[in-house]
Amino acid sequence: MKKWLSGVLCGVLCVWSLGASADVTGQAPDFTLKSSSGENIKLSELRGTVVLLNFWASWCGPCRTEMPLLDELYQEYRDYGFTILGVNLDENRDQANLLLDKIPVSFPVLFDPANSTSETYQVDAMPTTVLIDRNGKVRYHHRGYKDGYMDHYRTEVKELVLE
Repeated sequence: MKKWLSGVLCGVLCVWSLGASADVTGQAPDFTLKSSSGENIKLSELRGTVVLLNFWASWCGPCRTEMPLLDELYQEYRDYGFTILGVNLDENRDQANLLLDKIPVSFPVLFDPANSTSETYQVDAMPTTVLIDRNGKVRYHHRGYKDGYMDHYRTEVKELVLE
């Protein structure tokens, strides 16, 4: 009986975890969002460039830790056909702008107050980072941020810009 119950529990957890960890794969879904500078940025117009999408919010502690490190990564690789799009999910844009005053970044910051793009990309953790290759294909998907993640990002970005 114990083995049977363990088997059923394992099966249920495996099926549940598959649904919980579903990532967007294949071609990156297109979107158009307004940037902090007021221009509309359309993902498909960046084809030919390696794109790191970083979904963040002002209330997210790990997001605040990660932002200056992402800016360093952007500075390091932007001349090699790489860009970062920071996608802010705050309902109130003022909160995002207050944080950007304290932690300025040089990469474009976009606003998704209705969370339509974050839903399309199945964002279920903050921050969520998605790496898209020059052909517009999603290659890497990361949930959350911990010390050491930037080393993974750097390795993946380097791989993609060299392709």
